[in-house]
Amino acid sequence: MIPSARISAAVDILDLILDGAAAERVLTSWARNNRYAGSGDRAAIRDHVFSALRCRRSFGLIGGSDTGRGLMVGALRSQGLDPAAYFTGERFAPEPLSKEELHVGDLSAAPRAVQLDCPDWLMDRFESSIGDETDAVLEALRHRAPVYLRVNLRKTDVKAAQAMLEEDGVETQAVDLVRTALEVTKNPRRVSQSEAYSDGVVELQDAASQAVVQALPLRDGMRVMDYCAGGGGKTLAMAGLVRATFHAHDIDFDRMSDMPARTARAGISVQRLKQDALERDYDLVLVDAPCSGSGTWRRSPEAKWQLNAERLTELTGLQAGILDQAADIVAEDGTLAYATCSVFRDENDAQIQAFLARNPGWSCENTQQFLPGALGDGFYLALLTRVRPNS
Repeated sequence: MIPSARISAAVDILDLILDGAAAERVLTSWARNNRYAGSGDRAAIRDHVFSALRCRRSFGLIGGSDTGRGLMVGALRSQGLDPAAYFTGERFAPEPLSKEELHVGDLSAAPRAVQLDCPDWLMDRFESSIGDETDAVLEALRHRAPVYLRVNLRKTDVKAAQAMLEEDGVETQAVDLVRTALEVTKNPRRVSQSEAYSDGVVELQDAASQAVVQALPLRDGMRVMDYCAGGGGKTLAMAGLVRATFHAHDIDFDRMSDMPARTARAGISVQRLKQDALERDYDLVLVDAPCSGSGTWRRSPEAKWQLNAERLTELTGLQAGILDQAADIVAEDGTLAYATCSVFRDENDAQIQAFLARNPGWSCENTQQFLPGALGDGFYLALLTRVRPNS
């Protein structure tokens, strides 16, 4: 496909997403219906779409409208390119620019929320949650996230994994402070076809997500429950560090459908449990709670524009209920670990304070906040234990 045709496809895809369709679903459907497009075309179109969604307000301003067409005009201008050279109306290219579209909006005079591509209602929430880090975090969310891998220490070490990846053309560098993490510096799209990936030596996982697992009080011989396991990424990460008994649960059991294949590839054993089969007295229960995902909006940028105050309130209520339920299955001397991929205080410190107010028999031992940036996504972790009676 010529560059103009890729832009035309991105315009159509963006219009569907802006109308409420899920980005991944639309991209998958487009690829199935346009099999002439090669892998390079699909990757380029995907990049166009996600870049436009990350920068929807600023691109819309300099592109003239909050439409797929306006966002792609703005995207080209943001790169210093003349959109008229791509919007030509020739075969496969979008129609030429109108007189109105030739006008360039003044981003330097725009409100801060527009410049930083943030919904107006969330600016105060960012500032009350992370203060002086707000601008840096919002700027980070405007750009593509790095690609990180987790090395399965059950199978190899970091240097051996790097060498194995390099044989398949994937270059990486170790990540300071996260002993299992590698940042992919060349050919990230080859990872899934590499021998290291197919053999379970590495998994795709954000470095901050790995840092959360690294901060858990894991030790050999424990009974561990991943209470909101989803696809099992953190289950696998924990099992890659220690030899323990691992159970996984998700209220939607089908979300764990890929876990058997992933655990087999990784060489570990995890038992999936439905709600009515949950056990008790776990040494560690990890609650990786459903949340706004505000720390991961580089990877799922449409979620930034879909979140509203009502949904955030619904999420915090859900988180509170899950925490109370999970507390019941923690052993007397065990740990309840609460994690989110959010930067908002409502879902993090405020949630923990509310839990402690409802459950005076618990205390918070430690909290950590990882903000979106060089280490990857934004994550929060709180470690909770029962209050020991005075002797």
